[in-house]
Amino acid sequence: MPLSRRQFHRTTSAAVLTGMTLWPGSKSANADQGSTGPLETFVPTRCITRGPNKHWFGYYDKREFDPSGRYVLANETSFEGRPPTGEDSINVGYVDTQNEDKWCPLGTSRAWGWQQGCMLQWVGDQGKQVLWNDREGDRFVCRIRSIADGKIRTLSRPIYTISPDGKFGLSADFRRIDNLRPGYGYDGLADPHVAERAPSKSGIWRINIATGEERLIMSLAEAAAIPWPGADRYAGAWHYFNHLLINPSGTRFTVLHRYRPEFDPETLSFRGTPNNGFITRMITANLDGSQRFVLDPSGFTSHFIWKNDDEITMWTRPKGAASGFYTFKDQTREIVPVGQEKMPTNGHNTYLPHPYLDWILNDTYPDRKTSRQTVFLYHVPSGRRFDLGHFPSPQAYRGEWRCDTHPRSSDDGTQVAIDSPHDNGRQVYLMDVRSILDSI
Repeated sequence: MPLSRRQFHRTTSAAVLTGMTLWPGSKSANADQGSTGPLETFVPTRCITRGPNKHWFGYYDKREFDPSGRYVLANETSFEGRPPTGEDSINVGYVDTQNEDKWCPLGTSRAWGWQQGCMLQWVGDQGKQVLWNDREGDRFVCRIRSIADGKIRTLSRPIYTISPDGKFGLSADFRRIDNLRPGYGYDGLADPHVAERAPSKSGIWRINIATGEERLIMSLAEAAAIPWPGADRYAGAWHYFNHLLINPSGTRFTVLHRYRPEFDPETLSFRGTPNNGFITRMITANLDGSQRFVLDPSGFTSHFIWKNDDEITMWTRPKGAASGFYTFKDQTREIVPVGQEKMPTNGHNTYLPHPYLDWILNDTYPDRKTSRQTVFLYHVPSGRRFDLGHFPSPQAYRGEWRCDTHPRSSDDGTQVAIDSPHDNGRQVYLMDVRSILDSI
């Protein structure tokens, strides 16, 4: 019987992880922070989750705030400092920011990772439902809970991203992602197509959120067949999909098609580390999988966000150009650099909502000298950058269980939530950015 990646490594390791035991080579998540620079904040900032448990939301492109900005979603766990196993469960809930930051539980999940959590998010823009991924028996599923009556229904596949109106979602194979990009998939279930380089029965599914109806709209075999410069060099590569996102009107989506040149399905090992050794291109398509277009064939696509229905701003390295943020116009070869001087490093970028659409919310990875992560706003028309804060990231937070800030904005754009581990473990912090927005 095929094993999941972590099941395999547990059977070949003499070390057994239990309770708060640390992953080999890691340090305590509450390690001495003396090697990091000081915490600095430049806008009103407060922690809205409380210990001793740890809290975080995860990825930057999910809807964390309800429409009113009062309720803020988060995940809750009792441990840090190691990868999750298929037996590890987390709590999901929301914080009532107008009632002494009260924690309101919603459910639990056994399908999660440190970077993207369990894809916890509000469904649509009404604030009536919340969804998250979970494990049920021998499959990963999606739970959808009604806020009004607490009833939970289950979709037969996990959700990666949903349309802004909450009507449709896209699913990918988190078992395969776990093997080829540890930290972004889910442990506990083996990939049935582990021995196939580009399986025809694995890929992207479109899910009707209301009915659960599903359809495979792009397989890995189909993606691998799309011509790619240098593809003949890696004819034996191992393919997977990662990072899906639907445009504002729900008509097209984008996905990162990635492959690793080398992978051993017997030992579930590959050359390089989880964060490198793979090659990337961005593909866009209609929501039914038609009209596919290789938007960024560079091999270097990283973080991205839809600017509008037709443009995507991403960190990449276009052919003949330096690494940086660029805006690509979908289904064309039009590329425009963005914030090259003020946003010189890779980060988790989004645009604030109306009426602040010309503001980019972004962050940095830990600075090499101070080990601090900076969260900032960049005003595109004026070229001005406003740092919101510098947040220490202890050395224990590196690799798969790192804690990126992943800044997320409220629906009105005036509040920003981040994850930060600077005060004895990861927690969620709320920042008020109205003074900056009003300054221009």
